[in-house]
Formats: sequence, C-alpha cells, structure tokens
Amino acid sequence: MTSFAPDSVVLNRKLPLWYQVSQSLRASILGRSPEDPLRLPTEEQLAGHYGVSVLTMRQALKELEDEGLISRHRRRGTFIEPDARRGAPVRLLGSVDAIVAQQSGMTSELLEHGPVPVPVPLAEHFPDVAEVGAYHRLRCDETTGEPTNHARNWVRPELAARIDPDDLVRQPMTKVLRDVLGVDISRITDTVEARLADPETARLLEVPLLSPILHYTGITYDTRGRVLDVAVIHYRGDRFSFTVTLDAH
Repeated sequence: MTSFAPDSVVLNRKLPLWYQVSQSLRASILGRSPEDPLRLPTEEQLAGHYGVSVLTMRQALKELEDEGLISRHRRRGTFIEPDARRGAPVRLLGSVDAIVAQQSGMTSELLEHGPVPVPVPLAEHFPDVAEVGAYHRLRCDETTGEPTNHARNWVRPELAARIDPDDLVRQPMTKVLRDVLGVDISRITDTVEARLADPETARLLEVPLLSPILHYTGITYDTRGRVLDVAVIHYRGDRFSFTVTLDAH
C-alpha cells in the first residue's frame, strides 16, 4: 500500500523538535489532495524523513492523534482521518511552519482581489510603494462547510503580480509566498486580540452581531527587513482558542 508523502522542513534547533515536526506534518495532512493515500509511513521512516529520533517522532504523532487528525492501529499502521474536524487552536510558537500549519486545512473562497492604493493604516509598512495587492477570502470547514474565519491580505505589488489566485483556494498566503513564489521569509510578527463581531464579520461568519471573535494581525518580513504581507484574520470565537507556548531554553 502506498504511503502519504509529507513535505520536507528545515527544523529550528531553538524550538521543540516534536512541536515543529507535528506542525509540519499537520500542514501536509490538511493540505493534501483528495487522491493522496491515507496511510502514513512508519515511525522510523518519518523520523528519517525529518531527521529526528523515533522518540521525538512518536511525541509528534501523539499530538496529531490527540487532535484527531490521525489514528494508530497495532500492526496495521498509522492513518490520516479523512473526516477529522479542522477547527483547531491557533498556536504561535515562533516558526514559519507553525504559521503555515495554523492557516492550513480549510477551503477558501476568494471574495475579491486586485490592486488598491496602500490603506492609510498600513502606510508605515509599505513606505516605498503606492499600491498593494489586496485579497479577501472566506474560509470554511472542509467537512461541514461552516464558515470559520475571513482573511484580508495586503501584499507587495511585485509579489501580487506573481500570485495565481487559484493557489489561494487551498493554500494559506504564507505558504504561497514561501513555497510557490520562493520568497525568503525571515520572520512573522503576530498579534491576537479579542473583539466583537462587526456587521460584515457577523454576516460572513454567520454569527450574531457583537459576538466574540479573535482578531489576528500578522506581518511578514523578508531578510532585508521589508514588509512582504500584512494579514488581518477574524476567527470565530466559538471555534478557535489562542495558545502561546514558551520555550524555556
């Protein structure tokens, strides 16, 4: 039986390896094509793929099993759960792979896109350009079709000119910039705060007006310190939580 082939990842030795591996594998699972096999490689094969110990791999798989994304069967192997619910905590641990993972696993409807003048609140982030590429997407749970969040991105014009809108249907913007366009991302700063749903958010997410939401802002930088992308995402408060894990080392 053919096994599912996860993406490769360069691990950051300053962060817990099991967490990085679990998040990378999670992103691969949630971003898979319907025709991809459900069986995962063995623990030993996955450990070799990621360059970690079997013990570390086992801990990463336990995280995904607890989330309900995979199931493990004695003598049969480990399998992706095809109907696993995609609503998961928003976890920020400092790696680009963690950001990709938290944004993966949902289908997106591109509501609008195109060049716009740099919005006044974003002028400090794009001081050298007059226009940016603007994208507005509604994301839904793949299983239930329930709207879970809506996202707006403002991207440097030279990058927006290279983005295929079809790539944004199944892939988050961070993954498109890094893996499709080959942009070298140096860091992402994130801010999450509690807010009340405004009329547009309430309509798109199908929640009552003034119900609680999570307001996320992410700013992506290249190695020269330039802002590549500013993302604003409104998550349904009844479907997401915010968890920060601090590495004591």
